Amino acid sequence: MDALEASTRSCPKCLADRSEAALECVKCGIIFAKYRPLPLHVVESAPVLSRPLWAILAREWLIESDQVSDSMTLMGRGLVFFLLVWWGLKFIVTPLETNYTGKSFLHLINLPFHEAGHLIFSPFGRFMMILGGSLGQVLMPMICLGTFLVKTRDPFGAAVALWWTAESLMDVAPYINDARAMDLILLGGVTGKETDGHDWNNLLTMLGWLEWDHRLAHLTYNFGILLMLASFAWGGWLLLRHYRRQQGLPSIPGA
Repeated sequence: MDALEASTRSCPKCLADRSEAALECVKCGIIFAKYRPLPLHVVESAPVLSRPLWAILAREWLIESDQVSDSMTLMGRGLVFFLLVWWGLKFIVTPLETNYTGKSFLHLINLPFHEAGHLIFSPFGRFMMILGGSLGQVLMPMICLGTFLVKTRDPFGAAVALWWTAESLMDVAPYINDARAMDLILLGGVTGKETDGHDWNNLLTMLGWLEWDHRLAHLTYNFGILLMLASFAWGGWLLLRHYRRQQGLPSIPGA
């Protein structure tokens, strides 16, 4: 046995290399002095437990693919996460009827994608052309989410895109809520009453659902809130893992 082999051994649980002086495994976190492998007859009689394939793939794409560990990126992510939580909570606690999302700076970001959506979906008929505005502003952040996951393998960026998707849904909700009243000021500086209606007045009229405008609006808004809370949990978990990698701490068991 040469010097290198003598100075390292394998973890009895995960088989990762460890130094002779190490007290616990840096990969799986077990304490070597307390670890006792199960007797062979117990291992052979135990049921084989495994995660479903979809869960393994989801974990790989949503969590494990993030291996960034430098401190500057951690600081930048932490700042972005704090901003999104602070801003997102303001969206969540503000009632739909105030149209807070429609008055925010992000509404101006969503607007070009809304207008582009009308053009993109226009070949599919009048109904899809009208619906395309709202679809366009929601699909754009979803496309960003997919790009972060598949192309750049950046789950934290995808969590930010999920936050944007949630905000965009919450931005559409006041528009739906205004389908009957038509009091919102539109892009041209007029209300739906002064024109031939607006997108959601026309859509719900065509579907015969105009009296459901408030219920549909709140359903959309609440779904946006759920997605925003999911983005908090996702981004926060990735930040915690990033911090532990940066500090050289073992990963959280089962996480």
